[in-house]
Amino acid sequence: MKAKKRIRDVVYHVIVFGIGILMIYPLIWMFMSSFKETKTIFQTAGSLIPNPFTLDNYINGLKGFAKVPFLVFFKNSLFISIVATIGTVISSAVVAYGFARFDFKGKKILFAAMLLSMMLPAQVLMIPQYLWYQKLGWVGSYLPLIVPYFFAIQGFFVYLMTNFIDGIPKELDEAAKIDGCSYPQIFGRVILPLITPALVTGGIFSFMWRWDDFLSALLYVNKSIKYPVSLALKLFCDPGSSSDYGAMFAMASLSILPSVIIFIFFQKYLVEGISTSGLKGERRRKKEEIRKTQTTVEDGGTGRWENWNLIEIVWNRLWTGSWNGRCGWI
Repeated sequence: MKAKKRIRDVVYHVIVFGIGILMIYPLIWMFMSSFKETKTIFQTAGSLIPNPFTLDNYINGLKGFAKVPFLVFFKNSLFISIVATIGTVISSAVVAYGFARFDFKGKKILFAAMLLSMMLPAQVLMIPQYLWYQKLGWVGSYLPLIVPYFFAIQGFFVYLMTNFIDGIPKELDEAAKIDGCSYPQIFGRVILPLITPALVTGGIFSFMWRWDDFLSALLYVNKSIKYPVSLALKLFCDPGSSSDYGAMFAMASLSILPSVIIFIFFQKYLVEGISTSGLKGERRRKKEEIRKTQTTVEDGGTGRWENWNLIEIVWNRLWTGSWNGRCGWI
């Protein structure tokens, strides 16, 4: 029995390894081709080993175009991606807190509209958005690439964080109210620390999507010095003259480094945020178990909790770890 299980595990890992190599082979080929001479890249496309090995593609690529170093394009992409990601995470968390903790008229309609917006192709809104930004005078700047993300326009992150916040027991909010916290303080000092995995997950996805965004930059950025990396890479290919594919592969290899580094360092939070945000039924079951462990005694006609159990432990850790003294009112 153990021998069969071992054989099955070996076969499974071999198949997964083979599929993984097949999926990343284009990236491996591009990276290895960046060390080949441009004229030999397609002549030796069947071989991964560069012969001769050269770093000229990286040197020529970093020189950039029209006296603009390629590092300027990296700086542009970092600025757009970081600022837009900050706006996406903050606005999505605030909207998700509203959906998860407050009841108001039209809540279900707004939530359904938010879900429907996730199914709407971006190309459908392309022309109306362009006309709108043109009237605002934003075309030619980074504003269309940054400002909209401060208004929670990406429903996926709102939905992700709403599910995550919905799994946090409301007794923590009630305990914070007893200690004098207002709603903004509850959000900042109780909810935000507990939804860190969801925030990191949203930040990773948002950064990757903004870093790889080509179409938006093509529409709204019209000066080469403001190009992000995704748009600057096309400058290496000139249909009217020769194309420097070696330099393009070299800069493309460098352009994927930020996404790879972020994924490696934040993989733990990414997996946790995705896996726990979908376990809505499991979190509700745990919340019910917590409620069952609480006993209520009557004290002058008002109910008080005698045994906090897990709620008390979590609240005390948040209390002692975040600040000393009472919340106070805003």
